[in-house]
Amino acid sequence: MTTSTARPGGPSLLSELHKLPAFARRDLLLKLSYRTAFLTDAVSLVMQSLIFYFVGKLVDPSKIPLENGGRNPYVAYVAVGIALAAFMALALSRVTTVIEREHLIGTLESLLVTPTGYATLQLGSVSFDLLYVPIRTALFLTLVSLLYGVTISLAGLPAALLTLLVFIPFVWGLGIICAAVVLTFRRGAGLVAFFATLLSFGSGAYFPLALFPDWIETVVRWNPVAVAMRDLRAALLDGASIIDVAPGLLIVAVSAVVTLSVGVLAFRAAVARERRNGTIGLY
Repeated sequence: MTTSTARPGGPSLLSELHKLPAFARRDLLLKLSYRTAFLTDAVSLVMQSLIFYFVGKLVDPSKIPLENGGRNPYVAYVAVGIALAAFMALALSRVTTVIEREHLIGTLESLLVTPTGYATLQLGSVSFDLLYVPIRTALFLTLVSLLYGVTISLAGLPAALLTLLVFIPFVWGLGIICAAVVLTFRRGAGLVAFFATLLSFGSGAYFPLALFPDWIETVVRWNPVAVAMRDLRAALLDGASIIDVAPGLLIVAVSAVVTLSVGVLAFRAAVARERRNGTIGLY
């Protein structure tokens, strides 16, 4: 078994940007080798939106939060929630799944002893998804707009895109933390599912936060996912500008710095522990 004492962090990410397309190409080829996954993913999103469309007929419109002087129908409210929740779940699981898969097939040790920085490995593992997931989200919202008459505000697209741009590092940081847990305990699917469910439940993805008891509502309103969800709805459904969502962007950006910092430190600590124990190649 090889227990290399290679560099603790490796080269900087900026010096290794040319390696990222190789990661993206690998993941694209893997996606194309399982083509039915694209179809089932699309069908599941359509079916989920269809279920909430009929559930929306049972929802009292007065319970939907008032935004910019008007109320959006429940199907519009929940469509954005489904899109961002799915975005988060995919992004969160991807970082963890890559580490778990590389560990399972025995290539993780080989990757870690190459002259490639940890940041490059981590960003490379999600480089394809940084393109695929936003496109998937946009296609879903377009489909919902066509099927259910949900009006997407083009004026709010800059604010929506900036919200997603700031939100991605936050989720990526959570994913790296989960990856560190996987590296240490070998299993992470349950942890990822728990995180995704907990954050989605407390984000107002499927129902207004006002339905929570007052003390819980006060807490969950500071959930970065809830903040991003609120801003994304304001942008896509009500045409909010970048200035309108700026306070929320600041909250999510600070949260992203925290999760990324903790994630990087946790991952490096997990790798160092595995190297000391000589178990980095074991699953």
